[in-house]
Amino acid sequence: MNAFILGNPEKCIGCKACEIACSVAHLDISVVKANEMNIPFISRLNLVRTSAATMPVQCRQCEDAPCANVCSVGAIVHKDNCNIVLEEKCIGCKECMLACPFGMLEMQPKSAQGEMEFQAGLKVESINGEQQKAYVVMQKCDLCTGRAEGPACIEVCPANAFVIVNSEFIRRNLNQKRISSAQEIAKCRYIRNS
Repeated sequence: MNAFILGNPEKCIGCKACEIACSVAHLDISVVKANEMNIPFISRLNLVRTSAATMPVQCRQCEDAPCANVCSVGAIVHKDNCNIVLEEKCIGCKECMLACPFGMLEMQPKSAQGEMEFQAGLKVESINGEQQKAYVVMQKCDLCTGRAEGPACIEVCPANAFVIVNSEFIRRNLNQKRISSAQEIAKCRYIRNS
């Protein structure tokens, strides 16, 4: 079973520490150098604010992933109990964005060592003449795969608003629900028999 991260709207304080931590965790250079080079900080999760709730939302790592199922080039694969985007295969067609039921995939500029990558042939016409077109790829939560400390958003959240939903978490919750159900049924029978 794929693990995923779930935010709790009852605990979230809307501080955006999770977005910042996610951005920093996915930089391939230091934060200081990224700032000096004016590289945008791009998060793979989104803090959603509505009148009813404030909550971080990110990829649910679907078992039968609609994004992977529609990807015509096979750029979304299952690895380390997680669905990840192989940026080198992504052609930026946006099929996966449309298929995601949670709206959690976004096109982002591709960079290496802090330098934006540009397409070889496609140019952009502007008032300044033809310019190189940035190479953009799909990005989504990868559970900070390869990060020794685990997901950065969980580590920095001051409100402990995140939980990793995995098979153990689900098993515990199902057992608690079953026990509660059994107790309610037993209580109803006791009341009827009294």
